[in-house]
Amino acid sequence: MVAAATAAFAVGVLGSPGAAASAAPVHRTHTRVIVVSPHGSDRGAGTSRSPLRTLQAAQGWARTAAKHGDAVTVQLRGGTYRLAKPLDFGPGDSGRKGAPITWTAAPGQHPVISGGTAVRGWRPADAGSGVWVASVPKGRDSRQLYKDGAAVPRASIQIQRSAISVTDTGFTITDPALAARLDGLPDQRRIEVESQDSFTDRYAPVASISGTTVTMQQPAWRMNNWGYDTLAKPFAGGTLLLENSRSFLQEGQWYLDPQHGKLYYRAKAGERPADSSFVLPQLQSLVRISGTLARPVHDLAFSGIAFSYSTWLSPSTSIGYADQQNGAFIPKAYPQPADYLTSCQSGCKEFEGARNGWHQMPAAVQVAAATRVRFSDDAFTHLGQVGLGIGNDVNANGRGTGLAASSVTVHHNLFTDLGGAGVVVGGISPDAHHPRDRRMTVRDVTLDNNLVTDVAKDYKEMSGILSTYVTHAVIAHNEVSNLAYDGIDVGWGWGANDPGGSNDYRTRGLYAYQPVYTTPTTLKDTVVEDNLIHGTKKVFHDGGSLYNLSANPGAVYSGNYIYDNLHTVGLYLDEGSRYVTMRKNVVQDSGVFIFTNSYADNDTLDDVIEQNWYNDGVVQTPNADTHRITVRDNTKVTGTDWPAAARKVIAASGIEPRYGHLPGQTDPR
Repeated sequence: MVAAATAAFAVGVLGSPGAAASAAPVHRTHTRVIVVSPHGSDRGAGTSRSPLRTLQAAQGWARTAAKHGDAVTVQLRGGTYRLAKPLDFGPGDSGRKGAPITWTAAPGQHPVISGGTAVRGWRPADAGSGVWVASVPKGRDSRQLYKDGAAVPRASIQIQRSAISVTDTGFTITDPALAARLDGLPDQRRIEVESQDSFTDRYAPVASISGTTVTMQQPAWRMNNWGYDTLAKPFAGGTLLLENSRSFLQEGQWYLDPQHGKLYYRAKAGERPADSSFVLPQLQSLVRISGTLARPVHDLAFSGIAFSYSTWLSPSTSIGYADQQNGAFIPKAYPQPADYLTSCQSGCKEFEGARNGWHQMPAAVQVAAATRVRFSDDAFTHLGQVGLGIGNDVNANGRGTGLAASSVTVHHNLFTDLGGAGVVVGGISPDAHHPRDRRMTVRDVTLDNNLVTDVAKDYKEMSGILSTYVTHAVIAHNEVSNLAYDGIDVGWGWGANDPGGSNDYRTRGLYAYQPVYTTPTTLKDTVVEDNLIHGTKKVFHDGGSLYNLSANPGAVYSGNYIYDNLHTVGLYLDEGSRYVTMRKNVVQDSGVFIFTNSYADNDTLDDVIEQNWYNDGVVQTPNADTHRITVRDNTKVTGTDWPAAARKVIAASGIEPRYGHLPGQTDPR
């Protein structure tokens, strides 16, 4: 549906490409337009008749023009701009307030900034097997492959959890048929285990296979088997897979042998790979925008550009992907109790010692140490990780500076066919919630009128949009759909970093490793309004379609329409949610209309849930009176016989018609 359309995603359909990129009219004596074309020459004049060829050359020209005081527009003609390395923007790439340096599509054109390489020259690999092979650059790995503008699944087989017995070093195979299938496989260190659990999606690579004994690479295996919702003991069962061996190839799947530069694809009946377009991502990031705290990048805009074809290789290493929640993972070994496989399957003191060392998944397009940056009418498609990261921790930014993003606008963009979340705003480290320097604070970020659909395809535990420790995030009029997990998630920390700490985490032992803070975090004044959220919770039952975590003073969730979430939770106030108002939302066909995690020592307090409409599902607000949670004037209707006020909310949700229709957009009206 969306995949084929994204290749032709054009600002020409949506309006003038330059119109949305400028923040305000500005009167200048001279505006410099630098024209770029994949068919140009870097010896050209950067004009319509003599365009430049590379983005790097255009960037150099733009810097020079900006130094001379010119207003600058870099105009990209249609075609693919293949990057050999990420395109970095530093302080020297800044414009001026009211006159950003604008990178934009030429009228009616469809430029693509790509980190991939085209795959051609397919030939049969084994007669009669349906497996084809093509040569690709040697030594270059990838976790993704795209065919005709859509992700292709890696070679994999599903196994039963009863077929293995987890050990400290790996697992023992208890199913003789599985043991026979794995015996003697080549390239064993490329094989991975994926465990889809209750709210985590974990990856760990194999070290070796000998008979019924599978030894796993460390520290990935040990880090994936302690804490909460572990690979060894998931809270809700879930799917277990073995992936990334040529022997696992099924129809429509692929396998890469980087050592020999060979890509294998098992065709479906009647299919010829030469008749399709294949792209193998090579880069782990495409665009990195980052200055310093003293010299942030500023006044930069991107309009009408597609960012496509990236991968993220960390899960393929011995680190694996020790997923904790929503793209956060343990990046190294930490001390564990000797009996962690029994004593630490639902938390333990030593696990709390790792919490402040978690990393964030990096985005293909990264923004940090920057202010007044705008993305409008762009497409983030076919990326192997998060599409756009704004003010994430330093560990998720390739230029070495994290956080410190302010006045960033993400307006009317398409996010689809991504390995991770569409957009992640904010960090999860101590500097994110209690910054050492106030300039680190992520603030005033607006995400509006975007379509986020069919994302988090590889790291399924990620929501469509995640905003963590952010002061005044506005998430409005977006459509978020077709997800394995949540739609829109806000907050982090489970209340443990809020003033006075959390009694629950005091019991767990967290404060042996960090202070009990006496001041609020940077999370406050969140606005989540008029969003259309549907097709969520397709894999994981935990979480909610619309979700808040930790204290969020001044937060208001209103006018959102939620439907089709497989009868799971619609509105969810998780641990430590305080001072949050959820008002005038419409929740359709959920199993739980509202859930507040306000049990016992969970400091979920002082929240208001009022004037919402729902047609199904229970109300779960334990200890509402003692936790000062107000639940009032919510209306349950029969079927879809919504009153006029609820119908008005439904009609107003999602992308506003005045901005034009995005490929794959739903009309709830």
